[in-house]
Amino acid sequence: MEMMYWKAVIRYGHVGRRNDVSVARHLMFPKGTQIYEVIKEIHSMPGTKNNCIQSVYEVTEEEFLQGMEGEKDNFFLQNLFNLGA
Repeated sequence: MEMMYWKAVIRYGHVGRRNDVSVARHLMFPKGTQIYEVIKEIHSMPGTKNNCIQSVYEVTEEEFLQGMEGEKDNFFLQNLFNLGA
């Protein structure tokens, strides 16, 4: 199955009094996915703010794989995933 790769900069909340943190997330969807479907998925992610999307755009598979490696080293995401587990 062919895939499409997206990079989204998302604002997450719950990091202190009225504070947020922006994190680049790399997402994979089936080929033919429209941007509004990506946005819908982002809004359903846990911990996101109401106006959470700063940018969304399509990237290459190589950029996606590099971004996924970077997400593994992101302290905020490590904590978010550990709390959800």
